[in-house]
Amino acid sequence: MILVTGGTGFIGSHTCVELLNAGYEVVVIDNLSNSKVDSLDAVKKITGKSCLFYKVDINDENGLREVFKKHKFECVIHFAGLKAVGESVEKPHWYYSNNISGTLTLLKVMAEFNVKSIVFSSSATVYGCDNQSPLTEDMRTSATNPYGWTKVMQEQILSDIAFADSDMRVALLRYFNPIGAHPSGLIGENPNGIPNNLLPYVCLVAVGKLPHLNVFGDDYDTIDGSGVRDYIHVVDLAKGHLAAMRYLADHAGVLTVNLGTGNGYSVLQVVEAYKKASGKEIPVNISPRRPGDVASNFADASKAKKLLNWSAELDINDMCRDAWNFASKNM
Repeated sequence: MILVTGGTGFIGSHTCVELLNAGYEVVVIDNLSNSKVDSLDAVKKITGKSCLFYKVDINDENGLREVFKKHKFECVIHFAGLKAVGESVEKPHWYYSNNISGTLTLLKVMAEFNVKSIVFSSSATVYGCDNQSPLTEDMRTSATNPYGWTKVMQEQILSDIAFADSDMRVALLRYFNPIGAHPSGLIGENPNGIPNNLLPYVCLVAVGKLPHLNVFGDDYDTIDGSGVRDYIHVVDLAKGHLAAMRYLADHAGVLTVNLGTGNGYSVLQVVEAYKKASGKEIPVNISPRRPGDVASNFADASKAKKLLNWSAELDINDMCRDAWNFASKNM
């Protein structure tokens, strides 16, 4: 049985689909602060199988303990945490308290119940802005905002715990930029309020709920002046979690891998692909660069291919097609 924290969210719900389709039993905990439990109804429609759900915050030690008492977990896949970069700058205490303390509480309860395997939702933000792409897992980590520092710190905590306990199995999965949606159109990214990420914002412009897309900078040294990022389809990303979990079953210690495509697309290339997929105009407003943004950021994904036999299979056109399919039905 697998515990998925934050399992009603964008990446979590897609990972639940892959777990259920692969025959695993799944328990989800989530505090529903930026998601809805309805996503698990959609997961059931897609798979024909149910997740068990508990509304529990990862900072609630007693609540976690009650869940662990009821089920014997072979692995925890840990998504739960706050994730908005701008908000983290405005409310750093909230981010450090929630993300760091929540993970420490989860690890404490895991230790009590002798659960030794965890797949952690990290981020390419841990590469900071001093490393040159393609980014490799052996590069120095840093951050440019409190959200990023919480990921750096959680990676360190998990690594130290694995060093102290030779039976511990930890996967640190450094995501690049997840976009897209399940091809069924039943689950996708639909955050509360104004989106922080590119594609949900583009989706809201396409359906007429926002007037235009702000593109921050058109004077970078890139193909068209806009920033280049490594966008990965959320279904490919979800499958990466299963590959990492299976790897941990045979390997103790710490696994650190990038989950990206190894290719970069500019913001304006994504907009063009989305226009093609949706048939909608996407008005663009060019704004000044944001502090801390880098011109180009993409993965070296060869380690995941070598160790996990995993690689991204879907391209930017697939991502935009599936994102539009979800947005046109749900946003």
